Amino acid sequence: MTGDRSFGLLGSGEFEPWAEEVDRWLLERAGADGPVLVAPTASAPEGDEVFERWGRLGLEHYERLGALAELLPLRTRADAEDHSVIARLDRASMVFFSGGNPAYLTAAIGGTPFWDRLRERLSEGLAFGGCSAGAALLGRRVPDSSLADPFTSWGAGLGMFGPAVLAPHWGALDAYVPGLRDWIERSVDRDVTLVGLDERTALMGDGRAWRVAGSGHVHVRRDGLWTTFHPGDEVAPGVLSAS
Repeated sequence: MTGDRSFGLLGSGEFEPWAEEVDRWLLERAGADGPVLVAPTASAPEGDEVFERWGRLGLEHYERLGALAELLPLRTRADAEDHSVIARLDRASMVFFSGGNPAYLTAAIGGTPFWDRLRERLSEGLAFGGCSAGAALLGRRVPDSSLADPFTSWGAGLGMFGPAVLAPHWGALDAYVPGLRDWIERSVDRDVTLVGLDERTALMGDGRAWRVAGSGHVHVRRDGLWTTFHPGDEVAPGVLSAS
């Protein structure tokens, strides 16, 4: 694959052994010796203990890969406006957003100086990794998992891929909430690209061309028609196009 940007979008299972393929690919593409910024921002509403646990898992994961990593102290929108936090992007080779509440994560960084600088750095070689909420936020719409019934409405995502919607945990959704996958299918307009990422499955790509990694599948609905991609498959350019 060629291109200026590098994305690894995981359906679940960040920092587990299966994800090493994705992280090694991202680090190789970044081609820099700066640290990986581990960002458990989406879990911040669950408290410092949860935030720090995800941070520790990330640091241990990248240590096993032989990569320098540090915890990004980004918990709130105020942090995303803090110059000392933003400055960490300038020397980083990669940023990774782990799971939690996608609506909270989007509200915390969307439209902030941190997000503006992150977008600039993506074009300069910074690699982007995200799992669950950390992948979903790049879509046009995201759920708010803090609500009693989070799947009755959508919030605004960051729209990195135009109107496309990213749905992690795709193969397991109905085990969490019966009928959830059907609700998502019905609530996303049929002319909008819907990308379902199974658990322990990822899309790796440059924002134009993509490849599937992991043990599950990636399910893409375009113009109302579904296509399933298997591990190792190349996904046709244009399915997800980064803006």
